[in-house]
Amino acid sequence: MKTIGLIGGMSWESTAHYYRILNQETAARLGGLHSAPVLVDSLDFAPIAELQSAGKWDEAGALLNRSAMRLRAAGAEVIGLATNTMHLVAEQMMAGVYAPFVHIADPTADALLTDGFKTVGLLGTRFTMEMGFYRERLEQRGLTALIPEVDRTNLNGIIYDELCLGIVREESRKVYVDAIARLAARGAEAVILGCTEIGMLIDDAVSPLPVFDTTDLHARALVGAALA
Repeated sequence: MKTIGLIGGMSWESTAHYYRILNQETAARLGGLHSAPVLVDSLDFAPIAELQSAGKWDEAGALLNRSAMRLRAAGAEVIGLATNTMHLVAEQMMAGVYAPFVHIADPTADALLTDGFKTVGLLGTRFTMEMGFYRERLEQRGLTALIPEVDRTNLNGIIYDELCLGIVREESRKVYVDAIARLAARGAEAVILGCTEIGMLIDDAVSPLPVFDTTDLHARALVGAALA
């Protein structure tokens, strides 16, 4: 099994979930006492969040490129970025990093198409919802991605002010459930949890639509790439 290099810390809450899923999936595939060979470069999220807010994406991309370089130099053979939003700078991040990169949107698209869905709701940070990089990648696979028409500020605030801090509130769960219900009314057949923290709040038990959790799908795809 190849060594997985994971760029994490954005937030550390979801990175912890990645580590658990990577090892659970490895054990399920290989059995016995097998676990995943993983290198994690866990970054400080505060300065990255400031760069996001300031629109300084080139600086953020350079920071992540240094992280990917460190992982490659340490022996990582497959690279994963444990956040949806920062895939905006994925190309810059991987410049000069000679290792396979698993883009978080790709296993999500694979799962949606396998299950026969074509029109999906996309929830995430306001950057993921409003900037085209994520939806365009889904559209290249033949998917139509709908984003909420209202409450995007509230949805974004719940991620940064609560979930990234490990705070899970029933009131916030209701905000997300309501957003999913409105997406369903507009024709969404399923919903993408397009932020790696939203799975702390929403699952199939509470969602009005089938849920596709990018954290889970991405981590499992990284194991698949490491075993290929």
